[in-house]
Amino acid sequence: MEGQLAHIGAGIAGLGTGLAALGVGNVAANFLSGALRNPSAAASQTATLFIGIAFAEALGIFSFLIALLLMFAV
Repeated sequence: MEGQLAHIGAGIAGLGTGLAALGVGNVAANFLSGALRNPSAAASQTATLFIGIAFAEALGIFSFLIALLLMFAV
């Protein structure tokens, strides 16, 4: 029973990777929306875009690592 609960928890933690993908898409979509409205300011905001993508992707990686830990360390 304990192993089954660990796999259920890993599946729930794995949802974070999909949600991180949605977060990255949201960051990129908002950047493109702003870049199309003001193209001259887009060049100065690309660093902010990459920082936002990196933070969103890092959360997905952390969620994936927690899922792996729950599956194989328990």
